[in-house]
Amino acid sequence: MSRGRCARRLRPAGSATACAPSTGGCTFAEDPAVPAPRARILWTRELDPEALPVAAEPCTAADPDAILAAELAPWLTVVADPDGRAHAVLSDGFHRIRLDLESGMLGEGPVKLRYLVEGLRTAQPKLLSMRRLIDLCLRRRFARTLFPADPRIGRWLLALRVHDALRAGASQREIAALLFGAARVQAEWTGPSDAWKSRVRRLVAEAQRLAGGGYRSLLQQQVRHDEDGAD
Repeated sequence: MSRGRCARRLRPAGSATACAPSTGGCTFAEDPAVPAPRARILWTRELDPEALPVAAEPCTAADPDAILAAELAPWLTVVADPDGRAHAVLSDGFHRIRLDLESGMLGEGPVKLRYLVEGLRTAQPKLLSMRRLIDLCLRRRFARTLFPADPRIGRWLLALRVHDALRAGASQREIAALLFGAARVQAEWTGPSDAWKSRVRRLVAEAQRLAGGGYRSLLQQQVRHDEDGAD
């Protein structure tokens, strides 16, 4: 989906639809006012190697492979792009599974999923998404073993806070006080070591790199970590 086009969140029949511009590589760019655990951001497929293409085929509720709308409702958000193609994300706010529906729809009745996966290296992250989806449908929870924690997330969050502070006009010393404590920085900032200054400079450089477009690589980095941790 090209940047600048508009996706809409699908809602129950008769209710209004919301339209959000696709920016920064998003298929659906969530309202920035939505709290992070509730946000449902769908990146374009080019940036999200774990996006799993599927076809949702209607079936009976008695089919052993049937997925029922009520089973996915607690986690399911579906949006449609301008071409009418549906994209779905299943999330509890901390874990996510991204689906691209090549045909059919989720959440409107019993369906059986056909997985449209091909290739070798490009298939690996999609197979992990498939394992996560199957486990969620069978166990009604996100398997922690299939979502290994990435130790780099803490640093990325620090970089995000630094970026926000820079935009607010904070100096590097003010940033250090915010992140590491005013008393500690007051006592050590002008000492014989420049360790604090070097640390903040590195965080500033990382924040600027990510804000300048480097954030687009985070999903690929996360995929490599997930594949290593889920083996």
